[in-house]
Amino acid sequence: MIEQEDILPRHLSEKLDKALGSARIVNIVGPRQAGKTTLVRDLYKNGKFITLDNESVLTAIENDPSGQLESLTTGFDAEPLIIDEVQRSKGLVLTIKKTVDGNRRKGQFILTGSSNIFTSIRVADSLAGRMRVLKLWPLTVSEIRKRNPSTILTWALSPAPKLAVLPTPEKTDRQAYIDIILRGGFPEIFPLEAEERQEYYRDYVDAIVDRDVADVLPVRKTDALRRLINQLAVRTATELNLSEICELVGVQRNTLDRYLEVLSRLSVVAKLGAWASGESRREIKNAKSHFVDTGVACALRRLTSESFRADANPAALGGLMESFVYSELMRSAPYQDENFRFYHWRDSRGREIDILAESATQLIGIEVKASTTVSAQDFKHLRWFAEKGPGTTKKVTGLVFYLGQEKLSFGNGIFALPVSTLWSTVS
Repeated sequence: MIEQEDILPRHLSEKLDKALGSARIVNIVGPRQAGKTTLVRDLYKNGKFITLDNESVLTAIENDPSGQLESLTTGFDAEPLIIDEVQRSKGLVLTIKKTVDGNRRKGQFILTGSSNIFTSIRVADSLAGRMRVLKLWPLTVSEIRKRNPSTILTWALSPAPKLAVLPTPEKTDRQAYIDIILRGGFPEIFPLEAEERQEYYRDYVDAIVDRDVADVLPVRKTDALRRLINQLAVRTATELNLSEICELVGVQRNTLDRYLEVLSRLSVVAKLGAWASGESRREIKNAKSHFVDTGVACALRRLTSESFRADANPAALGGLMESFVYSELMRSAPYQDENFRFYHWRDSRGREIDILAESATQLIGIEVKASTTVSAQDFKHLRWFAEKGPGTTKKVTGLVFYLGQEKLSFGNGIFALPVSTLWSTVS
């Protein structure tokens, strides 16, 4: 049995408490083994817990969803009914909706699953104001270090960001960064030794293909889906050539589109759309694909510490580091003072910015360098974008995350920051 002191705190816990006070249903979605069950059972510690991983419970609910739900909620007037792996039931969605339609009490249900079961537009619209959907990702480094969420994006939005406000970043050398990328963020897997950890991650992908995908979409060619996941792991942080991938995987384009949508819904990959100013026809519109967890990507690619030696392929670390930084930023976004949307940007002349974080009034351009030093060349696209390009219509702050140790200012709102700044709490 897992001990309380062994459970890492999750930043989402506070949002869960608040959501239960404002919504009748709180639906927690996220990838398999990200820690959803631990959050609602061992950290929340209230309510009545059932899991649809129990085949007997699942069968009973499928045969009589209304009767079983009524029985489970009888006498539970103050605490929520927690239903784990709710996506396994096909008959529960409308029953839950009918229950909350007739009862205005907040915090009636906590649901967890690998995908959002309320996918029907009619159902989702009818639950507006009654349901909150929270996303639980694999652990951030801040959570692993038991620190507060990163608020680096809030810092970057300040009228005149000052490096002195940022805490001294944790001293992290290149090998330590590589270890973080190889380990990934799945709570029960990242602490394992390398060989066992990678076996677990490959088993994790098998479980997604063999079980979770079927809850979202019937798939006849599971071998093709496995090939696609492997191709996406190799291509993390790149714009996908869909025609090439169709040929490599052996599927038609419409099938590929469905598979990509399913993998996005199951949080295996994250699609990063292209930012468009609306002023230039020369901007590239292709989306990027990021593997959500670098540990899983490394396991699928059979990458080890030796794979990132100085004489190895330098591009391998670059793409994984970019996906890692994007994942850290994306997971910290709900804890910033403003709402953000994330994009990438590239034009036909080869200028590009790895990540654009857009608030209502400002842009933060982010570049990721898998090197321990930075030079003026590393900022040329950020400068052009902000001073001569489409960023001139908004205030733009430029950040280059790199593997060095120093926080550096390069003038005009452009900074170089150690990657470890992402798990250093802004003072």
